[in-house]
Amino acid sequence: MFQPFELFIGLRYTRAKRRNHFISFISLISILGIALGVWALITVISVMNGFESELRERILGMTSHATISAYNGAMRDWDSVIQQAETHPEVIGAAPYVESQLMLLKGGEVNGAIARGVLPQQERKVADVEDKMVVGSFDSLKAGEWNIVLGSELARALRLRLFDKVTVVSPQTNITAAGFIPRLKTFTLTGVFELGMNEYDSGLVFLHAADAGKLMRMPEGGVTGVRLKLTDMFEAGRIGEEVANEVGEQYWVSDWTQRHANFFKAIKTERRVMFIILTLIVAVAAFNIISTLIMVVTDKQSDIAILRTLGASPRSIMKVFIIQGTMVGVLGTLIGMVTGALSGAYIGDVIAYVEQLFQFKFLAPDVYYISDLPSELRWPNVFMAGGFAFLVSILATLYPAWRAARVQPAEALRYE
Repeated sequence: MFQPFELFIGLRYTRAKRRNHFISFISLISILGIALGVWALITVISVMNGFESELRERILGMTSHATISAYNGAMRDWDSVIQQAETHPEVIGAAPYVESQLMLLKGGEVNGAIARGVLPQQERKVADVEDKMVVGSFDSLKAGEWNIVLGSELARALRLRLFDKVTVVSPQTNITAAGFIPRLKTFTLTGVFELGMNEYDSGLVFLHAADAGKLMRMPEGGVTGVRLKLTDMFEAGRIGEEVANEVGEQYWVSDWTQRHANFFKAIKTERRVMFIILTLIVAVAAFNIISTLIMVVTDKQSDIAILRTLGASPRSIMKVFIIQGTMVGVLGTLIGMVTGALSGAYIGDVIAYVEQLFQFKFLAPDVYYISDLPSELRWPNVFMAGGFAFLVSILATLYPAWRAARVQPAEALRYE
């Protein structure tokens, strides 16, 4: 595309000479500006990806990828539903659950919560509650023993310790001569979990499914539904539809994207806005390329005039300065992509080392639920940032190169 002399002259102009150190310095600033913009863009997007993945894992650690429920209330034949669901090759595990709202009383403290009745042996197929236990055991939930497992924030609010008694009030009522009386049952705290999400740590409790069914007056052997864990959470919509067709029309299937859609849409929108804001850094650096090339064109007017008299066409002159500006953009983009990829991949380790070295936390654990800085490097983001910077750099060269092509040899050499 470019003739050898155009490439040679364009690369030659990128090197400093005795009389234009200032122009070379501005070129260096332009390279560093583009590199800084690309580095910041890749690093920030990687950190936001890390936070999104961390939040998704914490949320899906307690919720299921998909849920099968009955239209008419309780599901009694959940065994057959689980067998049918597990025949699907992309379903890893399935577990029944009983869910309802209730209140917990301890002394003068009252807190509302979501109660989830589970079978511990099957629940581990769809959730990782056991890994989040800080006190006690999740297997302590046994039928008829009326044990309960709480989130850490809820246990702290009720001032409960292991093996303390707590009164549970069910929304189901008993009809007596005195009127409607709430159903009360005393449970023993046998475990505390901490997920790092206030929504669950302060508002979720686990019971055994049999105890929860009795407390909530579920039909004998009935459950609220069946929770599913899938091989690919991002294909939950498609897999859910396929599972729904297999289990029958009397059941309906929902997935995590429907229940937490607004939350993850907000994160995605925030990431896009941040991407747009950070691209302005690259755009500002591109203006440095424009100013640098304009100064070069002004400084090299006599050289341009001589090249024109030797037969160089205006298009060739444009190519010379496009090459020079493109080199600045390419160098800045490559430096930014390399440093951005390194920081995006290892910024968590670097921050952890700095925290250990200076004995302080950037994200205090008593303030933030995610106290470690997560990061997830995604190569499409790296190439997108680099491609944008390269495109802006090329566009920034067009106007100065056009001005160079319009230089008239007679006017440029009049005072030489």
